[in-house]
Amino acid sequence: MLDNLIEARYLEALINYEDRWFWKHPGVNPFSVARAAWQDLTSGRVISGGSTLTMQVARLLDPHPKTFGGKILQLWRALQLEWHLSKREILILYLNRAPFGGTLQGIGTASWAYLGKSPANLSYSEAAMLAVLPQVLSRLRPDRWPERAEAARNKVLERMAAQGVWSREQVKESREEPIWLAPRQMPQLAPLFSRMMLGKSKSDKIVTTLDAGLQRRLEELAQNWKGRLPPRSSLAMIVVNHTDMRVRGWVGSVDLNDDSRFGHVDMVNAIRSPGSVLKPFVYGLALDEGLIHPASLLQDVPRRTGDYRPGNFDSGFHGPINMSEALVRSLNLPAVQVLEAYGPKRFAAKLRNVGLPLYLPNGAAPNLSLILGGAGAKLEDMAAAYTAFARHGKAGKLRLQPDDPLLERPLMSSGAAWIIRRIMADEAQPLPDSALPRVAPLAWKTGTSYGYRDAWAIGVNARYVIGIWTGRPDGTPVVGQFGFASAVPLVESGQ
Repeated sequence: MLDNLIEARYLEALINYEDRWFWKHPGVNPFSVARAAWQDLTSGRVISGGSTLTMQVARLLDPHPKTFGGKILQLWRALQLEWHLSKREILILYLNRAPFGGTLQGIGTASWAYLGKSPANLSYSEAAMLAVLPQVLSRLRPDRWPERAEAARNKVLERMAAQGVWSREQVKESREEPIWLAPRQMPQLAPLFSRMMLGKSKSDKIVTTLDAGLQRRLEELAQNWKGRLPPRSSLAMIVVNHTDMRVRGWVGSVDLNDDSRFGHVDMVNAIRSPGSVLKPFVYGLALDEGLIHPASLLQDVPRRTGDYRPGNFDSGFHGPINMSEALVRSLNLPAVQVLEAYGPKRFAAKLRNVGLPLYLPNGAAPNLSLILGGAGAKLEDMAAAYTAFARHGKAGKLRLQPDDPLLERPLMSSGAAWIIRRIMADEAQPLPDSALPRVAPLAWKTGTSYGYRDAWAIGVNARYVIGIWTGRPDGTPVVGQFGFASAVPLVESGQ
């Protein structure tokens, strides 16, 4: 494997720079360890590693804290590796697992990502650069700090010349070679979803329910919308085929590589305030209890329960209004009235039973503020619960892998689900200026959290439930952001 797939120059640079006695020591180089221990003891903290390649593999396989105790554990794991594996097998483990920045792991991935070529065809300069990268990734990544990467490469080249591994002429020519990166983007489809699945599975091969074509279109859509989002804002999207509950698309952030937008945070499974997207559930459950019917008159008037005094989004009140119009216009006071009649604790328990837990502050009990975003929820759970409006009142459990069983639990009657879905579909009709002409086939609901921190839109069509969230992952407000303006256009685009 090594002879055919990895350039010998890289192996020479790696071993002679990182661990010159790799082929001879028992996993631990006693001289390097003694030197590192002396430096650590005299400084009172761990400042020098003294790690062999075997010890680095041990750390990759069994991460440990950078303490004296952690170093002892690393030494023990390295000895165990040497007892059970050959040197060649240990080296292959390093080549496959060494970190090279971001999501890059292994020399093959790094070579293609940074240089656009196979690791079997590396120049002296390229081999030296890749050999040193895993040492201090945060400071040497060539795509971020090419000058630092060049200096580190030159240090490796000088070491190779000093040890007589490479000739002075070869090293001199290699030093003149600039740090060049391939102008290409490595494919990283569904990176946050993949990270989640890797954390859940111990298998070497993971098959998921994602539709690669749809996933690619969703990620392109996210990139196209990135420029329209406010600074530090992100977005999340999930698409579920409600006929079989397979998750077909999952976009956890607007851009994995954009740290200013917290691109590494998966907002599909983050807990956020859902605003008004819970309202369809309380109306559907109240229909089943006989508390209301679609034409029931509700009161959109000022009300106060203890210290709780809710208001509407437009700060106005509309007096008596029928239930259907109250849902279409997403009025707050009628929803609070219905929740009070149904019972907040009962409502929260019903949602939790079908897989939509509402997250409350420690010690807090469900109360009337639930229906207006006074509790947290996850986009993935919300999308799963909304399948009840397409599955005759039964909410399905998301299927992430083809072998996952199809499970569902009753949330409301088939009739109540049908009525609420019809009302949500009619919500598309009174849009001003025909702003979203193609959204009409959807039954959809928006939500905006207090302080404009979150904007939601959940849509249901003949096949899919589409869930959208936009906002700032750090929870700071985005003035003027609300579900209709921020999230609904994405639902419409994602059909």
